[in-house]
Amino acid sequence: MRVKQLARTIWAACVAVIVGSALTLTSPQDAWADEAAKLDNSACLTCHDGKAKKLEVPGPGGKSKTLLAVAADKFGQGVHAKMQCVTCHTGITDNPASGASHVRDAAKPAKATDCATCHEQLWKTAQQDKTDAAKPRLGVVASNVEAYRKSFHARPQKDDKSRPIASCDNCHDTHSFDIPAVDSPKHAQWRLESPGLCGTECHTDALDEYTSSVHGKALLDKKDTKAAVCSDCHTSHDIGNTSASSFKLAITASCGSCHEENYKSYKATYHGQINTLGYTYTAKCFDCHGSHGILAIKDPESKVHANNRLDTCQGCHGKKGVSEASAGFVSFQPHATTDNFARYPQVWVAWQIMVQLLVGTFGFFWLHTLLWFYRELKDRKQAKPRPHVKLSALPAELEGKHFQRFSRTWRIAHITFALSLMILTVTGMPLFYPDVAWAPVVMKALGGPEVAGLIHRVNAVIFAGVFFWHLSYMALLIWRKRATWQWFGPDSMIPNLQDGKDMIAMFKWFFGMAPRPVFERWTYWEKFDYWAPFWGVTIIGVSGLVMWLPTLFGSFLPGWVFNVAAIFHGEEAFLAVVFLFTVHFFNNHFRPDKFPVDVVMFTGTMSLEHFKREHAMQYKRLSESGQLAQHLVDAPSAPMTMGAKLLGFTLIAIGLTLLTGVATGFFGGA
Repeated sequence: MRVKQLARTIWAACVAVIVGSALTLTSPQDAWADEAAKLDNSACLTCHDGKAKKLEVPGPGGKSKTLLAVAADKFGQGVHAKMQCVTCHTGITDNPASGASHVRDAAKPAKATDCATCHEQLWKTAQQDKTDAAKPRLGVVASNVEAYRKSFHARPQKDDKSRPIASCDNCHDTHSFDIPAVDSPKHAQWRLESPGLCGTECHTDALDEYTSSVHGKALLDKKDTKAAVCSDCHTSHDIGNTSASSFKLAITASCGSCHEENYKSYKATYHGQINTLGYTYTAKCFDCHGSHGILAIKDPESKVHANNRLDTCQGCHGKKGVSEASAGFVSFQPHATTDNFARYPQVWVAWQIMVQLLVGTFGFFWLHTLLWFYRELKDRKQAKPRPHVKLSALPAELEGKHFQRFSRTWRIAHITFALSLMILTVTGMPLFYPDVAWAPVVMKALGGPEVAGLIHRVNAVIFAGVFFWHLSYMALLIWRKRATWQWFGPDSMIPNLQDGKDMIAMFKWFFGMAPRPVFERWTYWEKFDYWAPFWGVTIIGVSGLVMWLPTLFGSFLPGWVFNVAAIFHGEEAFLAVVFLFTVHFFNNHFRPDKFPVDVVMFTGTMSLEHFKREHAMQYKRLSESGQLAQHLVDAPSAPMTMGAKLLGFTLIAIGLTLLTGVATGFFGGA
């Protein structure tokens, strides 16, 4: 019994060992591993051979199924050449005979090939391993993937929500994808094929238009690979909705990357200034020239051909809220430059006039300011301060009195003039310098270009209103005093021979060749300040009115008038702002003997000591004629004086802030 039992035990153990070994050798996991090891790329290509004429296998329902063909030579030259097919096509466990289907491992189910996830994981791993610096292309691909996920192509299809409108494979042949180096023959070939890639399967209408366009003919007929292709305008991965503002801004800048001179001249126009600030309601390149079907200007079918230009302009200038384009629009030069007399003579002449005016005005008065400042400092260093004036021959009851220099009406007109000019500057600067960082911030704070434009025009009317009120007032005043009025007398603002003598005497003092001159009621620089607005308001006002009412003026004036008006308006505004906040501020506030602020324009009065020092000739004339007393008033109260100083400091601070903005725009604008 014991022998039999022992024999049975030994037999059972042997059977267990044999069966266990057999089960171990034939487990599904090891079987898949062995088979997978055999599934190298050469094994896959036995069926998916790109050289075969037709690759079909039986499919569901007895229908044939076409296999994906892979060209081994092209795959070997692509960026994925070192990868195994099963790296992307997971879960395949066999290499079936021709006509059979793959067997897949249930434990490792097949997944749809996902280029994006793979590349993102590779970049994440490189960053974790600190090898990302050596693999910059991975970072580029990862950023492209991120851009694609937000793009129009990544949106789900209408018919099949599980699939995107376009995936990587639609544009890139994964099995032969390679990145051709820029300026290489392969890159040139890629550009030649690019329109067909986008248009043949998806954007057929756009391709038809592009083929007959100037870009398409240059690329496809002349093989000029520098001509624009789809990706130049729409980009490659972050393709957005063409109706979005971000796309409109980007594509306008994209046009400028090739057409640099035209883009620069476009940005100098109102259309381009608004666009540069980030708003898209004004005309952009494609509004005038078209998009896919851009034609040469000389082509009779071109949107910007002389026969079609008015219709093109009326596409915008004719809509609700926008004045309708008239005949003058046809000859407007949207790409006029100031350095081409042969092509744009009117624009060249206008620019030369303004440049000479700017150089002449600033050259003289900045020199005048520097010499004045220099002489004041030198006199102080030499202990030659201006002596205090001893007021004599005045009755005791007049002591402490002030001289009334400006009436309340004049002071109100001055502050209204100043505030409206500052608001005009705030609302106009962002358009004049749209490239600087503060410009879009200021424009947004103002409520956008349309609101800013309304504010600008309202203050322009106020500014002009003060000017015309002044003309009326002066005409009435002269009429009332017509019996005694002296056109070149001491009370007149008309320049006379004495002003020339005073200016010469002032320059002699600057150079230490004569004592400081004394003046009558008005100095020569005050007369310049007075008459400058007559030129400035006329130029700025007329040019602004032309641009404000383009339909009216375009109905009887040629289009180049708008080009000239823009130059006159902007450059004269620049002259006014810079002159006022440098020369005018110095003459009235920043001179060493007046610094930091003179409040006479805010209180209307000045002490007799101040009056005799600044206008000694007028003081002498009034004293000798006995008329001085009738111009004397009580000194302003302490609260009024303090309020005048606060107002003066506030206006100076605003003016200097605006001047800083103009300076940064002038020196830092693109």
